[in-house]
Amino acid sequence: MIELGRYNTLTVLRDTRVGLFLGSAEEAEILLPLKYVPSSCEIGDTLEVFCYLDSEERPVATTLKPGILRDNFAALKVMEVNQHGAFMDWGLEKNLLVPFREQPVQMQEGNEYVVYCYLDPKSERLVASARLDRFLDNTALSVTAGQKVSLLVYKETPLGFGVVVDSRHDGLLFRDQIHRKVAVGNALAGYVKAIRPDQKLDIVLEPIGYRKLEPAAERILEELRASGGALPLHDKSDPQKIQDRLQMSKKVFKKGIGILYRERKIEIRPDGIYQIEAQSPE
Repeated sequence: MIELGRYNTLTVLRDTRVGLFLGSAEEAEILLPLKYVPSSCEIGDTLEVFCYLDSEERPVATTLKPGILRDNFAALKVMEVNQHGAFMDWGLEKNLLVPFREQPVQMQEGNEYVVYCYLDPKSERLVASARLDRFLDNTALSVTAGQKVSLLVYKETPLGFGVVVDSRHDGLLFRDQIHRKVAVGNALAGYVKAIRPDQKLDIVLEPIGYRKLEPAAERILEELRASGGALPLHDKSDPQKIQDRLQMSKKVFKKGIGILYRERKIEIRPDGIYQIEAQSPE
């Protein structure tokens, strides 16, 4: 069986002027258009391809990598809005439709939204939805407290950010426990801090047991993260440069980098300080 919206490993059956016809063990066939055919490919070879419907609603295969798979979440950009809905760029020739009924707030061209891709049972077409609550399920949790999880930030709330946890559960990242820049659409690694009696998940970005740093050290670390892991400042830098960049005195700065150095979070070089990437526990 060839599954739309997913990767399929198929066998090359025959070569035609329009491309290769690929087949599955169940004798289903699908066209891989000529422009996607690998340069070295022979009858009998197997190929991993993504399958979907083309602009004429015909099943077609491609070697392009889509930005979202069926039954998954991702942040995608709206390329066009017309009478049918919003059309999102997912890396393929035909954009992915989000019908108006699947938009809690009408989408705008050029904006990015987190959506869920699914196979519509009525039309048998791949579509997307921004009504994510329907696709998040916390009734049967597959995670435990302390576990490392994948996160996709899908909304901002007064308390913090709603996150998709491991592509299936709903979690909350509290604002007062965030020590870096976070925005809707970010894909992050995090940890389950707690599972509440109502099955809601409290999420943090640091490993459980992480000791919060003194405020000056935390501020320096935030700026390091925002600057790609390096800052052209050190204990001999001009006090005004430190003040302009970090809004702190040189005395406070030196205390902060001293803490980070002892914690093995930075190294101090002649041209500045550099973040040391910690190895998170699996």
